[in-house]
Amino acid sequence: MNMSIHGHTSVAALALALAITGLGPACAKPATAADAATDTVASAAASPAAQAYILGPQDVVEVELLGQGDFHVRAPVATDGSILLPYLGKVTAANKTCDQLGSEISQALEAGGFYAHPVLSVQIVSYASRYVTVLGEVGAPGLVPIDRNYHLSDILARVGGVKDGAADFLVVRSAKGDEHRFLISTLATGGVADDPLVEPGDKVFSPKAALFYVSGQVKTPGAYPMADGMTVRMAIGRGGGITDLGTDRSVTVRDPTGNRRHVRLDDKIAAGDVIVVGERIF
Repeated sequence: MNMSIHGHTSVAALALALAITGLGPACAKPATAADAATDTVASAAASPAAQAYILGPQDVVEVELLGQGDFHVRAPVATDGSILLPYLGKVTAANKTCDQLGSEISQALEAGGFYAHPVLSVQIVSYASRYVTVLGEVGAPGLVPIDRNYHLSDILARVGGVKDGAADFLVVRSAKGDEHRFLISTLATGGVADDPLVEPGDKVFSPKAALFYVSGQVKTPGAYPMADGMTVRMAIGRGGGITDLGTDRSVTVRDPTGNRRHVRLDDKIAAGDVIVVGERIF
């Protein structure tokens, strides 16, 4: 049965019943102002991600006219930002939420005389246009769809965290070319500046940790990953501590250029430094 003015009452009742039972669409437009209560109930149950997501090319949406089986389309968003719909042809979907798109389609169908007060559902079937690229020393590098607001810590969790041997920071490069470093240890404990929201097009990179070396009178000499603010004392601790034959009064550092200097325990070290603990003089 084609939806007309005479069919409006039954369709509005169907929309109200679906919303009240929690089965209504994530993005639905009320039939009339009298159905405002229906819209309120449906919006309360709607997915915040679906409501806030901005559509773009390669996303796939499902457009359905409630009560009209002949108007049910699953449409990919084309590279020009449009989708193809019955009666209307090309409709611009890019840079709109599904609420906005549903409202515009409903108005166009009514303005064209195809349906009176159509009740429309627009749902996102596949997220593809908005994503963050995660690379480097993480559990599962790749593309992470941005279907809601994500903090950097959320993205790190979704890719399985960092591997052993990864640096203690992440590098985030925006689509505009801005680049920032964020300490992993402060992602969960710091403020908004320490764990920012990511944006579509961002690239997150987890580099391998730079190394320092400990030798001489330490229990487990070898190479170890650098950490932010690493001191000589911390480096020796990573090497298992000083042996009974060693002394912290005879510690030198040789930098990557070969220069050697005597240091105190609280002095900072840099990547590539070799910490040498000397023997105790009896």
